[in-house]
Amino acid sequence: MVPSQEEPAAVQGTSEEQPPGPVPMGEAPLSDAGPSEGSEAAAEKVEVEPREPPEGGWGWLVMLAAMWCNGSVFGIQNACGVLFVSMLKTFGSKDGDKMVFKTAWVSSLSMGMIFFCCPIASVFTDIFGCRKTAVMGAAVGFVGLMSSSFVSSIEPLYLTYGIIFACGCSFAYQPSLVILGHYFKKRLGLVNGIVTAGSSVFTILLPLLLRVLIGSVGLSNTLRVLCIFMFVLFLAGFTYRPLASSAKDKESKSSRFSLFSRRKFSPPKKFFNFGIFKVTAYAVWAVGIPLALFGYFVPYVHLLKHVNERFQDENHKEVVLMCIGITSGVGRLLFGRIADYVPGVKKVYLQVLSFFFIGLMSMMIPLCSVFGALIAVCLVMGLFDGCFISIMAPIAFELVGAQDVSQAIGFLLGFMSIPMTVGPPIAGLLRDKLDSYDVAFYLAGIPPLVGGTVLCFIPWIHSKKQREISKTTGGEKMEKMLDNQNSLLSSSSGIFKKESDSII
Repeated sequence: MVPSQEEPAAVQGTSEEQPPGPVPMGEAPLSDAGPSEGSEAAAEKVEVEPREPPEGGWGWLVMLAAMWCNGSVFGIQNACGVLFVSMLKTFGSKDGDKMVFKTAWVSSLSMGMIFFCCPIASVFTDIFGCRKTAVMGAAVGFVGLMSSSFVSSIEPLYLTYGIIFACGCSFAYQPSLVILGHYFKKRLGLVNGIVTAGSSVFTILLPLLLRVLIGSVGLSNTLRVLCIFMFVLFLAGFTYRPLASSAKDKESKSSRFSLFSRRKFSPPKKFFNFGIFKVTAYAVWAVGIPLALFGYFVPYVHLLKHVNERFQDENHKEVVLMCIGITSGVGRLLFGRIADYVPGVKKVYLQVLSFFFIGLMSMMIPLCSVFGALIAVCLVMGLFDGCFISIMAPIAFELVGAQDVSQAIGFLLGFMSIPMTVGPPIAGLLRDKLDSYDVAFYLAGIPPLVGGTVLCFIPWIHSKKQREISKTTGGEKMEKMLDNQNSLLSSSSGIFKKESDSII
């Protein structure tokens, strides 16, 4: 369930972590320009002629680091159902009638904060670079997770796990999306698939690991073991090194600092481009996706608790989360490939299809009276979960273009944080009031159906806008052609008159 941004990362603006591109050998340095003039010229040169990605080498290590980041961050989040059940057992003695509602806030707040901080983390990445941002984020996440292991009630987890740990994960995650575009271009699709598969692999394995750890050492020590994942992520952040500078780049070091300073103190519009909301199709997309996600995260949080109540005799209940992780990885590869053959904005119809199936599968969860049927439902849900995720970046490219795609996805992730935070606690409240998850899962299936219906209008809106632009462009070309003809006639008549006067 990890949105993929590696493709837009290739077009994101340069930062301190992406050094200026090499100057061609035949080109003379700007020795005759003044200090400020030379700095501006060099800055423009940096943006126009970025360094060509090396397509491998150290980049493979960067890819593995980004894979570990995706896996550790979202693997822990996707396995939250196991932690949720353990938190209920550990802290559930007090205020038991509202405990499901209160505990659900921990996981949903954590996931929501990861997405909410993504636009802010992208600004830090632009200013301070990928390496510093990732290392700082992993350190903050480590502190948040370690402090969560020392709490004695559920409320402090809102701060330590839901905010501090999640914010650190967000700041560690965002640079992993950007750095891949620095090292890969031709192989970016392959690298993107490998990196995003990291979350699926961790989603498959972590529920088993957490179940063993919680059963043997308890919740607190399990959280301390998970801190090892964050420490490795801290070390992985150091691999996001800038590409090696050439001699000419070193000569223009002052120019690079000039660019850094200019970006740092430029107006907010430089970082937050609200003009993309003038694209009607994108605005509808940015509304439809969050609308569909109000019930999206509910199964990840509450499914294992529901299985414990409905299928008490089953031994390996965590297999339902593993099934979602397995088919989600398959769906990302499968539908990512299918999307290559779907032209333009019509890729949105794949997301519509995915939301319809996710909504229907959520509604079918309470109807499963046999554990095998529930596994089948989870397999289908995971497959279309991967479909929804894998085509998010290509759709953003089609709607706003390569120049604004990074901002477009950043805003969308921020909007997604709201429904993903609110949905699971509401489901927990319904469970506390009704003593059953049936109504919660039925209602969780409605928002994906509604959001999918809204998304159906995007291709029509986009094509209508394109026709208007074509008409406007065609009219302008016609006016320009008429003006050229008129000017040509005027000049011809002037020449004819001048020749007539000379003859007379």
